[in-house]
Amino acid sequence: MVPSDIRYLIIGAGIHGLSTAWHLATELRERGLGDGSEVLVIDKTAVGAGASGVACGVIRNNYFQPAMRKLMAHSVDVWESDPEAFSYHGVGYVQAAPEAMHADVVQIHAEQQAIGYDSQLVEGVDACHEYMREMFSDWQAPGISVILHEKRGGYANNVASLRGLEEKVRAAGASIVTGVTVTGLQFADGRVSAVETDAGTIHCEHLVAAVGPWIRDLWSMLELPSTITVRMPDGRMVPEVPMWTYWALQEGILGIDPQEFMDNRGEFPPVIHVDSDAPLHDDVDGELITDQIWGIYYKPDFHFGGVQGGASPERVGRPADTVAVDPYGTASPEFVVGEDFVRMWTSALAVCHKRFEGRRDVYRKEPSGGLGAFTPDSFPVFDSFRGNAYVIADSNHGYKMIGVGALVAKELLGEPQDLLEPFRFGRYEAGELHPTSHSPFPWS
Repeated sequence: MVPSDIRYLIIGAGIHGLSTAWHLATELRERGLGDGSEVLVIDKTAVGAGASGVACGVIRNNYFQPAMRKLMAHSVDVWESDPEAFSYHGVGYVQAAPEAMHADVVQIHAEQQAIGYDSQLVEGVDACHEYMREMFSDWQAPGISVILHEKRGGYANNVASLRGLEEKVRAAGASIVTGVTVTGLQFADGRVSAVETDAGTIHCEHLVAAVGPWIRDLWSMLELPSTITVRMPDGRMVPEVPMWTYWALQEGILGIDPQEFMDNRGEFPPVIHVDSDAPLHDDVDGELITDQIWGIYYKPDFHFGGVQGGASPERVGRPADTVAVDPYGTASPEFVVGEDFVRMWTSALAVCHKRFEGRRDVYRKEPSGGLGAFTPDSFPVFDSFRGNAYVIADSNHGYKMIGVGALVAKELLGEPQDLLEPFRFGRYEAGELHPTSHSPFPWS
């Protein structure tokens, strides 16, 4: 049963919805403004049924954008606050990159040092090769001229971490009700007055939309524009830019014992991210796969039961309103990864480590992947609309951003947060876009 009235209604039981509910309920109790029961999370399926539940779980601060870097440092603090509950493994994160990205990586390191985020920079092809060989005796990736080793960060087990968040939400006095589908919104004096669901109408004082790739639909229900005008950094105005663009996530698992991918000390290594401009050839037949810059990430993971990782997502080449988000993730035959990804990823692994040569046959042939809804600049939007509707649109950066909920909770209680200010919707009209790097990934 869902209540007919609630003060704070949060749609979406993924990383953002649960984190917001936990922190908001806790803040209400600590401030003497309630006991947490004023907060309700609803989800049409289950906790972690969307993007958070298929996330590979990487947690990093490796961003070229100062605003993202500061926000991620805050989120890493939250992950580190209860590693056991969040199934968090703070093994660190290594980015290895070619000369084309050298200046970008140096800048990231300098700005990480400026905010006190512990990381080590290695420069020069020989020094980088030696650094990685000290970590992995079979390292062989050519042309790496810069390495950024973040000593914090790592990864978390997605499903287990969401269970831990769910327990924190309930312990704080908030409620979670699943199997409730939102069908529409009601407005009064321009504000959201109620949410219509298949389980009844829920009147609310505040609404939080934390729905991941379904943001397109909630955005439409809020009667917000499907296309916008974007002012570019050079002052040009670009009209009719789609607010949402879908990308298909590219991730998979090499079905080997995770113990086969330990470091030279026999310990779990950092998450490894390699960008390379060296031509990539097929590990089986030697044919050229690409002569453009490419990138992969990977880690040993007992939760996934192998070496798990991915590559840059692929843009879904059609308008957002024609993309079927449901069925989501591995249930969608349209958006699971194909043979092109398997060929590219396993070949790239073999380029990086001799131990992965000739191992494509153990790639786990099971559905993997999902959809992400990206904003015009591929960075999040955190903002209020209609006076009382707060939108958390993470542009697929979501899972690692567990700390956003803590900041949103404060904003819901009337305290604007500097860390969220660079992510307002108004930046598109103002031309205050985030800088972009030379990375092949749309979110770096």
